[in-house]
Amino acid sequence: MKENSKPRLLYFVEAMGGGVFTYIVDLANSLVDDWDVYIGYAVRNQTPQNYRDYFDERVHLIEVKDFARSTSIMKAIKAGQEMKRIAKAIRPDVIHLHSSIAGAIGRVVFNTKKTPVFYTPHGYSFLMQGESSKKRLAYKLVEQFCGKSQATTIACSPGEYQEALKVSKHAVEVDNGINIEQLQELIDTTDASKIDHYDVFTLGRISVQKNPNVFNEVALKLPNLKFLWIGDGELRSELTAPNITVTGWLTRHEALKYSLNSDTFMLTSLWEGLPMSLLEAMYMKKLCVVSDVIGNHDVINDGVNGYVCQTVNVFYNRISMIGGARYSLIDCAYKDVLERYNTKVVSKAYDQLYQAAIKNS
Repeated sequence: MKENSKPRLLYFVEAMGGGVFTYIVDLANSLVDDWDVYIGYAVRNQTPQNYRDYFDERVHLIEVKDFARSTSIMKAIKAGQEMKRIAKAIRPDVIHLHSSIAGAIGRVVFNTKKTPVFYTPHGYSFLMQGESSKKRLAYKLVEQFCGKSQATTIACSPGEYQEALKVSKHAVEVDNGINIEQLQELIDTTDASKIDHYDVFTLGRISVQKNPNVFNEVALKLPNLKFLWIGDGELRSELTAPNITVTGWLTRHEALKYSLNSDTFMLTSLWEGLPMSLLEAMYMKKLCVVSDVIGNHDVINDGVNGYVCQTVNVFYNRISMIGGARYSLIDCAYKDVLERYNTKVVSKAYDQLYQAAIKNS
């Protein structure tokens, strides 16, 4: 018997870190009044140590021990079995899979019309420019195979939606959003006065995806500016420019101090879904200068609410020539977050999708 009258929503989140973590926290907390929310997750290096404190106490957290960032068939089978056991115990009304590994395994083991299943890629693996063409082809074939299941893909940006249509039988779009009320509360209680000022900053894991080499090259071309990378990662050694500071992993509150005391947000990614760090920078009224990839150019309209850059030289030119136009771009970006990319808008869209799926199942 179900303990209450609220429908049960089960998330599986293998990549519980970075922007996906922020997304899951905001979405789960915004839906918990009307849904009984369960999250099957795996801890990553970038998962905050006090991750449970971020969630509403009514959200049920269940660690999936067999989730692994690996292509091992045996590990995938074990993870699938564990996911099935969790779902059998919870008896969810809706299942929502997040990121490629949970998405691939879940769409195979939950390929049924009985329980509505959704999948959000958060950046398709076959778009990963740092991987070989053979690997990307393999990822795409997996997506095409899994895309024939009963699951509906929920893309988190217009660009990701266009890619979803190529590999999925069912696809819809719900853009990412941030919890602006919670973020504003954090901003209001953050004292950044003791933090050094930086001209250009970014935030995230120092990985192939975030393209630290380009960040480093831009810093080398602008030696009089102070650059900051909030985060850490396996490619930290690529940040060799003497004017770059790397903070290492910080708590959300500490990271916010550095963000507030910096001017321009630069995102040099090789691929994205729809980056939460970008939306937060827009809300904090930082000028955003980003690479020309899905997710980034879906949000930033070049010359209107920020700048979209194709090469190191374009990044250099945009950052070095920033003048009075900064303020109109910042204001436009801030307005976009308020009107479109906020949790209230996003959670309402998800609630409607989930409810309609239950009704039609």
